[in-house]
Amino acid sequence: MRVLFYILYGIACLLSLLPMRVHYFLSDILYVILYHVVKYRREVVRKNLTSAFPEKQEEEIRRIEKGFYHFLCDLFAESIQQITISKENFKKRITFKNIDQLDQAISEGQSVALYLGHYCNWEWVTTLPLWVTPKAQCCQIYHPLQNKAFDQLFLRIRERFNSLCIPMQDSLRRVIEYHKAGQPIILGYISDQKPYWTNIHHWVDFLHHDTPVLTGAERIIRKMNDAVFYTDIRRVRRGYYEATFRLMTREPQKMEEFELTNTYYQMLEKSIQEAPEYWLWSHNRWSRTREKFNHDFEVVNGKVVHRKQ
Repeated sequence: MRVLFYILYGIACLLSLLPMRVHYFLSDILYVILYHVVKYRREVVRKNLTSAFPEKQEEEIRRIEKGFYHFLCDLFAESIQQITISKENFKKRITFKNIDQLDQAISEGQSVALYLGHYCNWEWVTTLPLWVTPKAQCCQIYHPLQNKAFDQLFLRIRERFNSLCIPMQDSLRRVIEYHKAGQPIILGYISDQKPYWTNIHHWVDFLHHDTPVLTGAERIIRKMNDAVFYTDIRRVRRGYYEATFRLMTREPQKMEEFELTNTYYQMLEKSIQEAPEYWLWSHNRWSRTREKFNHDFEVVNGKVVHRKQ
């Protein structure tokens, strides 16, 4: 498996040395293959877009659909480019606003939680250590891939600038360890994934869907009393992004249960509505329904379990 990793990493490194214009040329070719030839998840994407934007005409839905596939291919190309691109070039291609608010929280002894979505180039947010105070350790929660070689490849890419990846199942333990050691952290949570049935504890109205959501990020944030920001990423033009940290609260323990989660989804929905082609529409996000959940599961002592037949 380690040999496969080195082969993959070597190929990725060689590809990353190509000029960005070449990457985008290859991305344009890949778009034709994915969208017109393979038709990768076209039915899922069309279904998601149509149900999320019932007010839009078919022509507009198709425009967004094509824009999404173009962006998906660019995202792959930009992730490969991330392996060898220089720090100086990176700082030109993605900029961050309101860094001073993150640094202020850190200087006052409060760790920072960043809510993100699978929106725009979330992978490039791992360059944040180039911008923030060195007093903070930047981290991100991630779900390990089943293929160990590919998992190591993505870890190498994401941790290049010392933004450490924390496996989802170890997140609370690791956060507590940092807290006990007196090490302030800036921790990113990509929280728009589809939860497993037994992890469903809350539903939100999101893009015209009754949507089950993950609440683990909120539980950790409230326990640690972190300063909380929404990371609002915009694509300025091809290959250039701007991320604005929008303060949600410095006092999460004073908020009602699920208030943070609700606010996050409201802010994410606003971002998506402004430029919908940059969200990950190929994910079958709404396959779990409340009707099936209520039929097959129940909550016993705070835990979701299968109903007894």
